[in-house]
Amino acid sequence: MLQERYETDKYFEGIVMQLMIEMDPVLAEIDKLLEDEDLYQLIRTDLAKRYPLTEITGRKSTPVEVIIRILAVKRLYGLSYAKLEKQVGDSLVLRLFCRVYFNEVPDETTIMRWANQIEAETLEKFNRRLTELATQLKVTKGRQLRTDGTVVESHIHPPSDSSLLVDGVRVIGRTLRRAKEVLKETRFLNQAVFRNRVRSAKRLAREIGETLRKRTDAAREKVVKPYRKLVQVATATVEQAQKVIEELKAQTTAQADKLAHTFETFIPRLEQVIHQTTQRIFENEQVPATEKIVSMFETHTDIICRNKPRKPVEYGHKIWLDEVDGGIVSRWEVLEGNPNDKLQWTPSLENHVEQFGKPPNQASADRGVYSTPNVQKAKDLGVKRVVLPKSGYKSEKRKQFENQAWFKKARKWHNGVEGRISVLKRCYQLDRCLDHGEDGFNKWVGWGVIANNLMSIGRAVAAKSR
Repeated sequence: MLQERYETDKYFEGIVMQLMIEMDPVLAEIDKLLEDEDLYQLIRTDLAKRYPLTEITGRKSTPVEVIIRILAVKRLYGLSYAKLEKQVGDSLVLRLFCRVYFNEVPDETTIMRWANQIEAETLEKFNRRLTELATQLKVTKGRQLRTDGTVVESHIHPPSDSSLLVDGVRVIGRTLRRAKEVLKETRFLNQAVFRNRVRSAKRLAREIGETLRKRTDAAREKVVKPYRKLVQVATATVEQAQKVIEELKAQTTAQADKLAHTFETFIPRLEQVIHQTTQRIFENEQVPATEKIVSMFETHTDIICRNKPRKPVEYGHKIWLDEVDGGIVSRWEVLEGNPNDKLQWTPSLENHVEQFGKPPNQASADRGVYSTPNVQKAKDLGVKRVVLPKSGYKSEKRKQFENQAWFKKARKWHNGVEGRISVLKRCYQLDRCLDHGEDGFNKWVGWGVIANNLMSIGRAVAAKSR
């Protein structure tokens, strides 16, 4: 049964006061923010959907209030689930903040299951409500908008055809081993069908890697032979799995269904890797980025080329961020592929008008966003100062326009968005997503933005109080 809150423990609060333990002023302001009823109801609605009768029957769950606060602590301090459980359990201040008091801190797996229940769309609404609270507390007025994009990487190793083939053989190989235990009494399959070819695949991949380290044309030619053998190993593994899956489907146990589902998930992925390896290595054809698979596990990952000196190619998703005055990220969007930055200007402005009920006095972006239609769109919406520097050739009139004092000052303010992106990456874990799947990626970004906004509001209100 879904539990709302633990009863307030006055004895616990008395002990904290007697020990002269004070909550950090910023954390105290965040504590007040999270008491908002609208924020509470957003999360509660999702948690209530865990089972059909979650709200009515069963033992009492971890309280909704505890879940909201403990997940906020996780991203505010960049903790893993295991460290989160220990940190909250060991700290009287965090026990008070999370409303756990003397009760048992939820187990890391319990926190993880509840976190998975919260939808990405709910986090967007949660952040929108936080922006409203920031406006009410006069942390932001929504007069200035700066927008920019960055890349959040998926939690994958640098992809290569050989490593992807090994990953596929490894996953299917261990699933074959488990299937052998389920189908031990099946007379239609011999021992060869359950052969695990991981050692062969790893040996060939190691040979390919050692050869390619020489970076010569001769090495590239020499590597074709081990690649051919590795593809044969992967193809044989797929054929074995296809034979076993038919027998698994004939079984009626839950374990057999689970193993069959694993095969159905990974066989097409390994076949795709075999196909792209054949095209690239044997047929010397380029495979379009949209048709490539760069991870056997995080298949949603995009290949993004931004020509950055240290990272010319990144593997993850491009995200677009809208930041208003006060350091509040009012909106984020996980983009598909690597779309042109010019396409993100209009959604950013329209969302701002919807959120704040009026256009910003000043809106800015990088030179990659500049276009005549984009400038006109901002003016049509009522933006007084459109700060979009023009790339390439500039007429004398344009040079004079961009040399105005207000334009230069606005450009300096816009440069702060790079600092905001840096903070999101360093402090709130938006450099690399550790959650799984596309939905997990969206939620990871959402919690990072929410943690940033909680901290920005908390600092601003605490500074005013001082």
